[in-house]
Amino acid sequence: MAVGTADYTIQNLNAKTNAEIEEALKASKEELFNLRFQNATGQLDNTSRLKAVKRDIARMYTVLRERELGISEAPAESEKTEEK
Repeated sequence: MAVGTADYTIQNLNAKTNAEIEEALKASKEELFNLRFQNATGQLDNTSRLKAVKRDIARMYTVLRERELGISEAPAESEKTEEK
């Protein structure tokens, strides 16, 4: 993958439930806020991380929207509970 985090590839996101994706989305938004703050104060060394986090967030929104429209399906909840 050219840009983004390996944990948030389409294949990995499709294996997660909506709740797990929403948690990751919240964490990514917090990270983006912190990165923007660091960039504004001149403390950010790796500016390409901003682009990667933005793309991760967009990828998560895309997977959630595809599920909402019925293009793809979320994994069954019962499978996740049986594994734990």
